[in-house]
Amino acid sequence: MKRKKYIGIDKDPLGAMNTTGNIIRDAWLFGLIPETETCEGWTVQGVNALYEKVTQEWGKYGHMVSNLPPELTLRHREIYDAAIARARELGWDPDAGLDGDR
Repeated sequence: MKRKKYIGIDKDPLGAMNTTGNIIRDAWLFGLIPETETCEGWTVQGVNALYEKVTQEWGKYGHMVSNLPPELTLRHREIYDAAIARARELGWDPDAGLDGDR
């Protein structure tokens, strides 16, 4: 059985505005992987292992952006603002799927 592999955050439809994209962006934030790492070719197990590391880092801050130190708050804003802008360019609609849109 062939294992599924991730296509990479840069190739993920609609700007990777999904759980895997968030894991990768948060791993960049905490310096767990370089921002050049797209995770292309990673297996589910690899992404899950990264998720565990990201979760440990978030635990230090109560899993809240508002508890991040100033330098990480700024970096979080930069990473996520860029991701949101790119996703919107690709057609992502943050309101899609809300009640009434089904």
